[in-house]
Amino acid sequence: MEIVTEPRKYAEPEVHVKRPTISDIATEAGVSKGAVSYALNGRSGVSEETRQRILAIAEQLGYQASVAARALAGARARVIGMALPRPPTTLGIEPFYMELISGLEAELSLHGYGLLLQMVADESEEITCYRSWWRESRVGGVLVCDLRVRDRRVKALSEVGLPAVAIGPPSAAGSLASIWSDDGVSMVEAVEYLAALGHRRIARIGGIPQLAHTAIRSDTFLAVGRRLGLTATIASTDYSAEDGARATIRLMGLAAPPTALIYDNDIMAIAGLTAIQEAGLSVPGDVSIVAWDDSPICPLLDPPLTALTRDIGAYGMHAARLLLTAVRGAGVQDVHDEPALLTPRGSTAPPRVSGETTV
Repeated sequence: MEIVTEPRKYAEPEVHVKRPTISDIATEAGVSKGAVSYALNGRSGVSEETRQRILAIAEQLGYQASVAARALAGARARVIGMALPRPPTTLGIEPFYMELISGLEAELSLHGYGLLLQMVADESEEITCYRSWWRESRVGGVLVCDLRVRDRRVKALSEVGLPAVAIGPPSAAGSLASIWSDDGVSMVEAVEYLAALGHRRIARIGGIPQLAHTAIRSDTFLAVGRRLGLTATIASTDYSAEDGARATIRLMGLAAPPTALIYDNDIMAIAGLTAIQEAGLSVPGDVSIVAWDDSPICPLLDPPLTALTRDIGAYGMHAARLLLTAVRGAGVQDVHDEPALLTPRGSTAPPRVSGETTV
């Protein structure tokens, strides 16, 4: 599935109106046609002030470049690409990606760029997609998500020469500039908070182990558990609500079940809460719950979910800004964004004393 975010075009009666050209823009702006070409294609060669003036005049005149002409001239579309290896049906239920895309759109639209979003089956199809986009001049750059511990996409993008920014830890981004949020810092805060409440058996319901950020969370979780003398258990899932609920039931069925659970996303945390309550247990009476990445629904539940909170929309805006800098040919460096911080709510409390009953 491919989604391109750009204004809709509706069929209208044919009207013979002369389309504005680069020459018209150059005349209006008082610059050469070459300067207009540089500005419209995001190339160096004009000052930022002149670029913005030319873009404003082009918009005022209603200038639209032919995609075919741009490709023949070697110009790249004012479009940023993002391919996601996941089923299309899952995108709408993942608050993280919906908020990320919202932030991307907000920043890209300020600079006259659109977003090309495509769902792919796997890593190989994603690489093929990038090569096709670049060969056909369909995108000016791409954002790479869900970095893996050993990610083939990093090398492939370097070989193609396609401007790219990774959303994920620098340890997995290789030669690509990355924007990242330190998940290790957030995990330490969550585990130390639960330990301070008195929890000694804590389980983490994590995502796909091959993902780089999942590995960082897992390694940190186990390291903090050892340091604090906790029983730390990890159950891996595919991030879905169904898998999160199944993992919850398995863990709560242990002879010595955990008294606190940390979920890798809010969807699994919500599913876990429902599964726990359907099993006749209470939150936080029998078990405390922490969700990773807050969402608008987390505070509305009963009880409201304690969550690791960050501004994902701003994260998307920063990612788009970094990539646009790379597309323009400027040097870019890794950006360390704000980590998620704990927001305590009603789903966490001290563990119940042995023999105590729920009122």
